[in-house]
Amino acid sequence: MIEFKLPELGENIEQGDLVRLMVEPGAAVSAGQSVMELETDKAVVEVPSSVSGTVQEICVKEGDKIKVGQVIFTVDGAEAKGSGVPSQAAAPAPAPAPREKPAAPASKEVAAATSQAAASSAPSSTPGASEFKLPELGENISQGDLVRLMIAPGARVSEGQPIMELETDKAVVEVPSSVSGVVKELKVKEGEKIKVGQVIFTLEGGAAAAQPARPRSAPVEHVSGQHGARLAFQAAIRAEGKTEEQALPPDQPQQTVPSFSMPAQLGKVAGTEHRQPVPAAPHVRRLAREVGVDIYDVKGTGPGGRISEDAVKAHAKALLSAAATAAATPRAGHFAQPQLPDFAKWGKIERVSMRGVRRKTAEHLAEAWNTIPHVTQHDRADITELEQLRARFAPKAEEAGGKMTVTAIALKVCAAALKVFPQFNASIDIEKEEIVYKQYINIGVAADTDRGLLVPVIRDVEKKNIVELAVELSQLSKKAREKKLSPADMEGGTFTITNLGGIGGVGFTPIVNFPEVAILGLSRSRMEPEWLNGKFEPRLILPLSLSYDHRLIDGADAARFLRWISEAFEQPFLLSVQG
Repeated sequence: MIEFKLPELGENIEQGDLVRLMVEPGAAVSAGQSVMELETDKAVVEVPSSVSGTVQEICVKEGDKIKVGQVIFTVDGAEAKGSGVPSQAAAPAPAPAPREKPAAPASKEVAAATSQAAASSAPSSTPGASEFKLPELGENISQGDLVRLMIAPGARVSEGQPIMELETDKAVVEVPSSVSGVVKELKVKEGEKIKVGQVIFTLEGGAAAAQPARPRSAPVEHVSGQHGARLAFQAAIRAEGKTEEQALPPDQPQQTVPSFSMPAQLGKVAGTEHRQPVPAAPHVRRLAREVGVDIYDVKGTGPGGRISEDAVKAHAKALLSAAATAAATPRAGHFAQPQLPDFAKWGKIERVSMRGVRRKTAEHLAEAWNTIPHVTQHDRADITELEQLRARFAPKAEEAGGKMTVTAIALKVCAAALKVFPQFNASIDIEKEEIVYKQYINIGVAADTDRGLLVPVIRDVEKKNIVELAVELSQLSKKAREKKLSPADMEGGTFTITNLGGIGGVGFTPIVNFPEVAILGLSRSRMEPEWLNGKFEPRLILPLSLSYDHRLIDGADAARFLRWISEAFEQPFLLSVQG
């Protein structure tokens, strides 16, 4: 009986939600066959089997959150992919030798050195092959999930040709090639999380820049964050002759130790930087590696600054103490979530994972709500005359490929208002105690999609007429529905508009889109009786809701700003005079 376990999915990906199982007990499975669909933070990937045989038992079910290394199913009479040893079928690599054996470190170093020498002579690093690396994707975007590769070894690729689809936090983008030639070797696979600057593929016959020779450094083991924290904690308390129970505070149970967030100094992978050797014996270096401490961060207390075992243990203890304190102290503006009751005791429930864009939206809005002291101002605009003008000029917008909507008109109205009230087109830099006034007006428009809330941005709104804005808004809305928005389409906003009029309601409290300082909400317009010229008349009224950051904007300023917008809706002529 052989177990198939969830393999490594990519860097920093430790688990995913099981969307669909493609096998069942009694089914024959072969190596390389897709057996499940798994959704990570931002992408759905198909996971292939590494074993062959007949499925005996399924150990998971659809909807489960499963982790790397977890058993998915067992097979009878299976063979590992590329291996004739059944006992190693599910293992991604041979298990390392036990630490207690003195020969283990030496053998690992020899093996790593051999591997390094082999890598240095691999075809992918020869001067005859050029590399294509993942280019910059946009501001604050450093990585993404590889959804689809559009090339294969032996295929010809030209500059500007789309070669991959990459999903970032909120968008799926096509990445074009910046090189031309014949693909030699792919360095990534679909489903991986890849970073800016990472090599995607190499080309035949390219002229790569000569790489400087790297000095060799002793290989080290990589200790995972949680395991490194545990080892460091144990090493530190052993130095004092204590048990874990004695070392922990009275109000902190033992089982909470592994839940410490890994300190930045722990778990560093040595060997990626080539620095001058430090004065420490081999057994001291090995201890530092085992507990996840960077030996370069340890202050030596012996002769000539020599580092001892005690110094390593003391450093590890200090790091863990700092981590424990940080874990117990919530950040400013952040509060511990209260524990939920057992809902199941009152009736049937269903739990569904918060995934993808919805998770990111929740994180962003929670951060905005915790950071910004929100206040919401409400007002009403009589758009009876404006609606007549909208209907009159709608055909012109349609001829240009757009749609003359209230949102398109609101873009122009808000751009004019932001020129009159520049504090609404600003951001706050608390650390530097400065207000950042933007000399450009880029307005985001919240879009409701099946993946969650997206906010594409229209740039230089003040320089465009309403027809141009209607066309651009229509194009961005279509891209949002078709999941074709790029990261650049959602960057650089200075103000946001959100319109719920198509759904209904008479007002709401929109959340400011950090780091902006204000957002305008539009609700459904409706006919209402208004007292005009000594009598009630039916008028079309548009409800307006303005949320703002009270750290920068006072209530009186907000009231004036929203009143200005209301009057601009009511008297469109003001836009041509003041806007």
